[in-house]
Amino acid sequence: MSDNDSKFSDREALRFHSLPKPGKIEIAATKPMATQRDLSLAYSPGVAVPVKAIAENPDCIFDYTARGNLVAVISNGTAILGLGNLGAAASKPVMEGKAVLFKRFADIDAIDIELNSEDVDAIVNAVSLMEPSFGGINLEDIGAPACFIIEQRLRELMDIPVFHDDQHGTAIITAAGFLNAIYLTGRDIKKVRVVMNGAGAAAIACAELLKALGVLHENLIMCDSKGVIHTAREDTLNQWKSAHAIDTEHRTLADAIAGADVFIGLSVKGAVNREMVKSMAEKPIIFAMANPDPEISPEDVAEVRDDAIMATGRSDYPNQVNNVLGFPYIFRGALDVRARTINEEMKIAAAHALAELARSDVPDEVAAAYSGRKYKFGPQYIIPAPFDPRLMEFVPPRVAQAAMDSGVARKPIEDMAAYRRQVSNRLNPTVGLLGEMYDMLTSHDKRVIFAEAEEDRMLRAAVGFKSGGYGTPILIGYEDVVAKKLHDLGADPDEFEIHSARTSTKNEAYTDWLYKRLQRIGYLKRDAQRLVNRDRNVFSACMLANGDADAMVTGLTRNYYQAVENIQLVIDPKAHMQPFGLTIVMSRERTVFIADTVMNERPTGEELADIAQNAAAAVRHLGHKPRVALLSFSNFGQPMREKADHVREAVGLLEQRDVDFEFEGDMAPDTALNPDLLKLYPFARLSGPANVLVMPALHSANISTKLVGALGGAKVIGPILWGFERSVQIVRMGSHTSDVLNMAALAAVGSIDRT
Repeated sequence: MSDNDSKFSDREALRFHSLPKPGKIEIAATKPMATQRDLSLAYSPGVAVPVKAIAENPDCIFDYTARGNLVAVISNGTAILGLGNLGAAASKPVMEGKAVLFKRFADIDAIDIELNSEDVDAIVNAVSLMEPSFGGINLEDIGAPACFIIEQRLRELMDIPVFHDDQHGTAIITAAGFLNAIYLTGRDIKKVRVVMNGAGAAAIACAELLKALGVLHENLIMCDSKGVIHTAREDTLNQWKSAHAIDTEHRTLADAIAGADVFIGLSVKGAVNREMVKSMAEKPIIFAMANPDPEISPEDVAEVRDDAIMATGRSDYPNQVNNVLGFPYIFRGALDVRARTINEEMKIAAAHALAELARSDVPDEVAAAYSGRKYKFGPQYIIPAPFDPRLMEFVPPRVAQAAMDSGVARKPIEDMAAYRRQVSNRLNPTVGLLGEMYDMLTSHDKRVIFAEAEEDRMLRAAVGFKSGGYGTPILIGYEDVVAKKLHDLGADPDEFEIHSARTSTKNEAYTDWLYKRLQRIGYLKRDAQRLVNRDRNVFSACMLANGDADAMVTGLTRNYYQAVENIQLVIDPKAHMQPFGLTIVMSRERTVFIADTVMNERPTGEELADIAQNAAAAVRHLGHKPRVALLSFSNFGQPMREKADHVREAVGLLEQRDVDFEFEGDMAPDTALNPDLLKLYPFARLSGPANVLVMPALHSANISTKLVGALGGAKVIGPILWGFERSVQIVRMGSHTSDVLNMAALAAVGSIDRT
């Protein structure tokens, strides 16, 4: 994220929080509230039934209420951000913001609660009495040392997770970056010398977690405002500071930092100067996390050390220690196994998961969220970006597994692979469908051509395809260029099959084959040779048509319809089948398939019937039971217009063909998708809302799918080409790596014989 993205005026901030309605959260019903019957079920008398069930078995509360996905965000406003003690009411905007982050990043419902008290006993009593309402407690912006006492006592009293994010969230993200930094610098965690400046809640938690990871007690020096915390200090140390006192002759931060491998700052601006940084060990690791300004700026560090790895708490510098990487996903894993607490094992699991994620290839979606900035594991990227879409897949399963292994889970997960898909699906509706597809591919070693392998996005998709065990990628491009790029990605070029049209041993055979195919439609042999030599889509399609591969993906460098024309020079439609495009629209509530979104501009009634029949077969191939609606602006002839005649003709043809799937038409899209509207037509053959929508013409199909994609609220995949003799998929120019990977997988699935 650029510095400009993070800057705004006070007026902008106030407008953001006040318009169009005050605040950042609201309550939304998850059940229909449209009729008297709905109200009777939701409240009296229907609510009495779950009340009795919970009274008989208290665990039923998780089945009949929202408790299992509900977290309380609690503060008394005594340590608001870097602003200090401004009171409970002033903390409310921050706590609302925290609740929004829970929902945005982990699909957890959260309610902010501001307690107007600084009395530890009163706060502990108030929070503990609310246990039946919540699945977890997130403490926030409570000053030290009260925060330690409150958390400790609540953990003892309550049988649900209690987590002070200012302590443990910062510690977990810091630990993840620390693990990657010592990995990059080749250090042994048992020998690393750490100096920590600051002895507040976050610093104490960081020290405890680093020691749990393997840093030796005697190798970590903690400093507060009075200097080094050592065993001979005469002033009174509280129990939390004294736990980290060591026997040392160092008395000042400057003494301690000389020769140190790691500096971790959770203190104040300017606490560290250039001379201190110069005195550190080779390849120093510096976490300067004071907010809003770090203990020393990255610019100052760069002036005296060119070998340092640095992290801060700011978004306008690399390696931001951002708590949003931790608390949503830690609570997600804890809630999903109904953990009694969040223990050290779960924190360590989260830190390792984040460290591992940062080391993996970074998807294009992250660059898109950060103004196009490209990320790659290294000194400038040791901590994942908050908008990495894989955080849900990486962190909650590790946390849940740690909870089970350490004996604090009340609802163990039996199938962790299925859980990983399910938890990812909470925010990304494509995961459920695509997860099944990828599972299918692991038992079929399909050879898939990546026709534009010199393109970074396609090459990363190919590497992901191979590393995921989904099949064998065949890379088309200049061998030396592709090999170098593979090496830069950390992949071994010798493990990949790379082909260049000009140097391929199959060049002559492909040319002869293509010339024989095209010679009677105006092509000379030199035309065929030129196509094979110069057009990678044609060369790749020839490879596919001649049985040297199973499927193909292309499209990043070529207009979609131009790519289709290239493919049609080489590959024919299936016998008695009209090729068409199938677009998948996925929301959290449903998945809908739309046809034809590519090929047939103004289909006749017979062509529309063919599209409906073939779309149903394609949807069944992808693992769904098709219910087909042939769409129009009219509902069953009302109004009767000539423009819908071909739709009604298609319905009649499907009736004559005695097809093996549900279909209906002509009908408007709202009727096809809304069961209440469908009830107005008791003669309709659909048993439920349609999941296959056959559009009356290409323009309506194309406009509608692109409109849905542009407006948001649903994930659009495709169009998926269907109906060619060999399986080919074309991505749109500008597609992300994940889009290319998904289409490659769809191409591979299309090549599987499931008859």
